[in-house]
Amino acid sequence: MKDLVEFIAKSIASKPDEVTVTEEINDEDVTVIKLEVAAEDKGKVIGRQGRVAQSIRVLLRVSAVKSGTKAILEIV
Repeated sequence: MKDLVEFIAKSIASKPDEVTVTEEINDEDVTVIKLEVAAEDKGKVIGRQGRVAQSIRVLLRVSAVKSGTKAILEIV
């Protein structure tokens, strides 16, 4: 799941070298994936009215369901 988010974010960002993705597992077996991008790429990753971010979250959720877990995306 981490690789999926990283691939999508690097494809969108102008500075793919500054994209970092970290993965944490909560007590409730929920995977929290934190996406950090350069300040100028944040608008591209979020998109107009959050549409790109929502699309990334949907793909992440589908990937998590296939593996039998839950996942949350946080854009930092």
